Amino acid sequence: MWNDQDALFFAFHLLLSLFPITRSAVAGGSSRLLAHATAGWRERLQSADTAWTASSPSRPRPSRLPSLGGPVATSRARPAGELVWRGGHQADLLPPASISGLNRIEGFLHSSAMDRQERKHRILMVSDFFFPNFGGVESHIYYLSQCLLKLGHKVVVMTHAYGKRSGVRYVTGGLKVYYVPWKPFLMQNTLPTLFLTFPIVRAILIREKISVVHGHQAFSTLCHEALMHARTMGYKVVFTDHSLYGFADAGSIHMNKVLQFTLADIDQAICVSHTSKENTVLRSGISPQKVFMVPNAVDTAMFTPSPERLSCDEIVIVVISRLVYRKGADLLVEVIPEVCRLFPKVRFIVGGDGPKRVRLEEMREKFSLQDRVEMLGAVPHAQVRSVLISGHIFLNSSLTEAFCIAILEAASCGLLTVSTRVGGVPEVLPDDMIVLAQPAPEDMVQAVKKAIDMLPGIDPQLMHLRMKKLYSWDDVAKRTEIVYDRAMQSPKTDLLERLPRYLTCGAWAGKLFCLVMIMNYLLWCLLEYLQPTEDIEEVPDIGPIHAHFESVDDLCATQGK
Repeated sequence: MWNDQDALFFAFHLLLSLFPITRSAVAGGSSRLLAHATAGWRERLQSADTAWTASSPSRPRPSRLPSLGGPVATSRARPAGELVWRGGHQADLLPPASISGLNRIEGFLHSSAMDRQERKHRILMVSDFFFPNFGGVESHIYYLSQCLLKLGHKVVVMTHAYGKRSGVRYVTGGLKVYYVPWKPFLMQNTLPTLFLTFPIVRAILIREKISVVHGHQAFSTLCHEALMHARTMGYKVVFTDHSLYGFADAGSIHMNKVLQFTLADIDQAICVSHTSKENTVLRSGISPQKVFMVPNAVDTAMFTPSPERLSCDEIVIVVISRLVYRKGADLLVEVIPEVCRLFPKVRFIVGGDGPKRVRLEEMREKFSLQDRVEMLGAVPHAQVRSVLISGHIFLNSSLTEAFCIAILEAASCGLLTVSTRVGGVPEVLPDDMIVLAQPAPEDMVQAVKKAIDMLPGIDPQLMHLRMKKLYSWDDVAKRTEIVYDRAMQSPKTDLLERLPRYLTCGAWAGKLFCLVMIMNYLLWCLLEYLQPTEDIEEVPDIGPIHAHFESVDDLCATQGK
């Protein structure tokens, strides 16, 4: 049987293990609360010491002791000062002997807090997509890195060279970026080489003393290769999938097999929506227990509504998107003329560039809509807000979306959103802030009509305040931090333990993947022989400047001033 202090210690330990946020709260700044609670217990124990000493040494009485299966009733003689439970609640005070158990709990909690402070990660973000290129993945990596720096972690970004931008650069907040000298091959992706990137990836991992490698985007070849090399060297790896893919066309089949290879030997994965999680699990075969859902967010300090509310005499519908097939550019060609025919007071502003821009130009000429459809071309990210606040409704016609950051930016600027009901879009905003429609011209036109009727009841300032409460990059960073903690707790495995995981990828593909990993391991051994780890100089750390700011929003607001 357990004594009293063992039971109490086990209860606290079980609570902390079942609720990780309790552990982080204790470690994050609850020292005064812990000290106050401990002092209160000690006063109660000391005051109860005299009462127990004068009481009867034993007395028959039913008691209950806590267990994993619930309270278990027993009937026996109660020794002096026994902990008694009635209906699952404590009926008597703790005995003086439990002070030693309380000391053990206090020591455990303080040691957890110290471990939390010491367990800071050194993260390498890897993707082909980063600034100066603009997009959802680029924004996600940048804002997440800034918030992780603010939390005390070290973050380094690795991407390919952009034009003359090559080498090591420092951006806002002391974020270090390696623009490795590899030129993009197709759609901002580097040429797949499998093994040629190993020397430079190894040098960065060792120089920066990295502990976690975090890859972004499924069709980033640099991401897949970096994760493969990191696993060969024994590093913990995390992967974030930002997009949805199908299962039927040749491109999706090829990409799904590559993703299956990468995720066969990974510690944790992140998806930006529940729909994206289901899609990734089906495509790669990864265990759902390894996949976390961490949404995107928006910089509400940058995307603010217009100080003056726009008049509804002329309704402006804004479209900002890459003009490609998967973003629904062909759908816009059919929707815009019909909306202009039904609503003479509606005007469109279309921002973005791409191969489908020609079709939109032809549509504007065919229906003589030059005065009602304004084509802006590519819009720099710094000017997106000025375009959004000139409109009333934001129109998103994507045919597939895991999580649309453009919708968040529009809602933060106070625009009512009309969007196709695809992928993870229904998870993004509440029903009163978005009108959803099927990706068909008739449905989209009806959705626009419904949104126009809703406009008088929309308050842009109130919508902006709601977005500040719904989405925050600080919250995304804290949730990602939990994923890193889980990855660091995964057991270490050698090559022979990892190879069977690749055999499950297919009869022929599994054997091919095993051969690739064996060759990668031999290459690592060769690199260790030619340039031992001891000969690679470790770079000194430069502290971040985030200590002076409460959040990334404050940082952006200060930069705006």
